[in-house]
Amino acid sequence: MLLMLIPTNTAIKCGIFGVSHFPTRDRQFSIRTTWSFSCLPASLDARDLARNSELHSITSGRIKGFRYMKMSSQVLEKTDSNVEIEDYQPDLALSSAYENAMETLSTLITRQKRGQQTNIGGTYGKQERMSMYLKILGLEEHLVKLKIIHVAGTKGKGSTCTFCEAILRECGFRTGLFTSPHLVDVRERFRIDGLEITEDKFLHYFWDCWNLLKENVTDALPMPPLFQFLTVLAFKIFVCEQVDVAVIEVGLGGTRDSTNVIKEPAVCGITSLGMDHTEVLGNTLSKIALHKAGILKPEIPAFTVAQLSEAMDVLQEKAIELSVPLKVADLLDDEKLKGLKLSLSGDHQLINAGLAVSLCKSWLRRTGNWEKIFRNDSKVSDLPDAFLRGLSTAHISGRAQIVHDISSMSNFSSESAESSSGDLIFYLDGAHSPESMEACAQWFSSAVKENKNPSLSPASTFSKIRNMEVQMNGYIRQEKEEIEQPNKISKQILLFNCMEVRDPQVLLPRLVSTCASSGTHFSKALFVPSISTYNKVTSRSSAIPLDISGKDLSWQFSLQRLWERIIHGAADPVLDKSFQMDGVETLPREFLYEDTSPCSTTDKCACSAVMPSLPLTIKWLRDCVKENPSLKLQVLVTGSLHLVGDVLKLLKR
Repeated sequence: MLLMLIPTNTAIKCGIFGVSHFPTRDRQFSIRTTWSFSCLPASLDARDLARNSELHSITSGRIKGFRYMKMSSQVLEKTDSNVEIEDYQPDLALSSAYENAMETLSTLITRQKRGQQTNIGGTYGKQERMSMYLKILGLEEHLVKLKIIHVAGTKGKGSTCTFCEAILRECGFRTGLFTSPHLVDVRERFRIDGLEITEDKFLHYFWDCWNLLKENVTDALPMPPLFQFLTVLAFKIFVCEQVDVAVIEVGLGGTRDSTNVIKEPAVCGITSLGMDHTEVLGNTLSKIALHKAGILKPEIPAFTVAQLSEAMDVLQEKAIELSVPLKVADLLDDEKLKGLKLSLSGDHQLINAGLAVSLCKSWLRRTGNWEKIFRNDSKVSDLPDAFLRGLSTAHISGRAQIVHDISSMSNFSSESAESSSGDLIFYLDGAHSPESMEACAQWFSSAVKENKNPSLSPASTFSKIRNMEVQMNGYIRQEKEEIEQPNKISKQILLFNCMEVRDPQVLLPRLVSTCASSGTHFSKALFVPSISTYNKVTSRSSAIPLDISGKDLSWQFSLQRLWERIIHGAADPVLDKSFQMDGVETLPREFLYEDTSPCSTTDKCACSAVMPSLPLTIKWLRDCVKENPSLKLQVLVTGSLHLVGDVLKLLKR
């Protein structure tokens, strides 16, 4: 019997604490270049602004042009460029202006979903277009001056870049970090000194790039698609913010990636390689490695991690061809970390952290800063304290992140009802390749077995919020929980979705077998569609669609059928895309906690359900723990970074 939750009109109220960033240390050493580049605020196109419903008072008057002077104070002023403004009321809210920018940005999306072919048009290839966009924006010569760490790879490149940024920030440098994708808000892709760029600064740089490009596009050179625009925007931001180091994560592949317009990085890194994006990069590891090796530049030092021979042979061959000194980074261990724990959880992060250490050391030496900063260090093999601080405080969302849901805790608002509800804990990891899914399963199994809380680093800093403690990377600990409620029934729940271009016939069995080998078994699995779509760039304040009528759930039902075959011991579980759903039923709460044992091959009951929407799923889980004080739900959210981002967005509401 297939089970689904029928939508209701119940209002959903969510809440979660954000994690405060660590303060930036004083910068005693700087390699900052004084740019001769103009970074004046952007010209704001009145036609773009007029789409916003709050601009009626502006559009009713005669407007020849705007100069966007200071978004934080919402002042549009007359400038010396013959700008005339009449009948203007300065009442444009920052959030509305930002939503307008998101609408404009969304027009650059060239496909509706992953795997679709795009037709950008024009007469130039991607790299030629990127060079021309940089020239239009006046960034060509300034890009050469940026001292860049460029990182490609299949898994771990976002974590490696994050470690690099944190290490060099702790060393005293002004840092810029560009990563992808974003989970909740596009500004996550652009970090300055460890903090995502503010809305007002984003708008300054966004409109400057947008208007200059819009004025210069032709049939031969159309507007850039989304990722290319975000890449040139990142370069614009880092140049104007005069960062000392820019850490750039490759988007897809390497050779033909938009970021590969970088010609003279300070150092390059290639993280662990595996089978992902095969529809674009090829269906063998050697083909994928060749794409990743495309970021290597003649005689520029590069580092990688231990790879399978099929991939390593390709990397070494490319390095020899370009006279690149390619080295394998050392793996970190407890001795090198001096007892500190990495801020990013999972044993695989020791690989990423080791690569980041090698990249940062190389960057410091090539920029002439190693001796200035660490001349008094006693041992060359030791990690400097600044490196240790960076490794123990680096933060990235959606990768091995643990979040305690606060809205399901009645004791948060009432001291007298401390034991009146259960616990709801989300374990978030956007794993979507076989290798990353295995690492995710290992991390989840380890995390749920630890006592009441994840292992805490002695170097971590906490900020008190009422009776809660918030740790870096989303860890939240409730102080009284481990003492007053030690006898709760723990259930591991899977919340899953993946894109149709992925292979769930590999991902789900890998997840189940890896967890089972550690003694972790899922009580139930919930399959749910994502909220995010490819045709819209949203922000934290964007409305969440609750209308689920007519939602196509055929992919989720196929995933569920595959899961049931895996759990019930089918010899060769196969994804059945031809399955047609034949009706739905209300999903009772008893489905979750009527039994205390996990699903197994001998259990013939339904171990899974398809849920019609993510908001209703979160509400259903919250209701379950509120009604059952003895219940502790540990929910693994994985299969898609989009799903992880959607969950974070809902929990932060």
